[in-house]
Amino acid sequence: MEDKTLQELQQELTKLKKAQARVKRKFTFLLSIIAMLVLITATLAWFTLSNFASVNNIDLKISTAPQLYLDIENRGTDVSLWKKVLTTDMVNTALRSQNAPVLDQQIMDPVTSSNGITFSNRSGRTRNANDTSYVEFKVWFIATADMWVHLSGQKVQVEGKDATTACTTKETGGKADVIRAVRVSYEDSGKAAIWEPNKGGAVAGQSTFDVSQNFSNDTRIFHLDKLTPKQITFRIWAEGEDPECDNDVQDAQVTFEMLFGGTDENNSAFD
Repeated sequence: MEDKTLQELQQELTKLKKAQARVKRKFTFLLSIIAMLVLITATLAWFTLSNFASVNNIDLKISTAPQLYLDIENRGTDVSLWKKVLTTDMVNTALRSQNAPVLDQQIMDPVTSSNGITFSNRSGRTRNANDTSYVEFKVWFIATADMWVHLSGQKVQVEGKDATTACTTKETGGKADVIRAVRVSYEDSGKAAIWEPNKGGAVAGQSTFDVSQNFSNDTRIFHLDKLTPKQITFRIWAEGEDPECDNDVQDAQVTFEMLFGGTDENNSAFD
């Protein structure tokens, strides 16, 4: 009887060890899943603290194509009435006319957009322009020749001042990553080209471009017919799906400089 009881105890001990081994394997597997989820979450940044930065400056400068001009308003076909440079103050005037905050009062909480036109927050809720989400304003363009308009990475003189296309910040450390977390789109007739400064991997289904000193079909933003004004909608946002859009860049400030140039059908620049 005692031998049989000892055998039963040994069998129970064996079963217990097997059960412990199964639990251990399941626990290890669970830890692996959790680790994978942490890694995935880390790539979908979306900072979680209070508010994002103000945009402290936007300068729009045009050169490369002497035939290309712009303004906040449609000035008609007399190009002498148009401008070569738009300043922050001019954009602020346009925003005030829309009862929208001026640029240094804008707050951009992260949003995401696959097309540069419609935007949503992390939970998928639609967000509106100039309402703690993304900045939106409209600019008119005109040219004295048929042309494709591009963002130019060249450095030139416009009205006696240096001009180029750049996204910069005075921040240091982790905050400096803000220049890789923002986007600018240019909408023409329901389609938008998206500039991704310091372009990295594609996110949110976006098709983006970065500036270059060489023009190509890939850098075309929109087309202008000779002496035919066209209105382009500009949108600036912090892309929540970008890995750099995390808590490190909160309260950072960013400056955009945009230099537009024009080319013919063969992507040869006007001079």
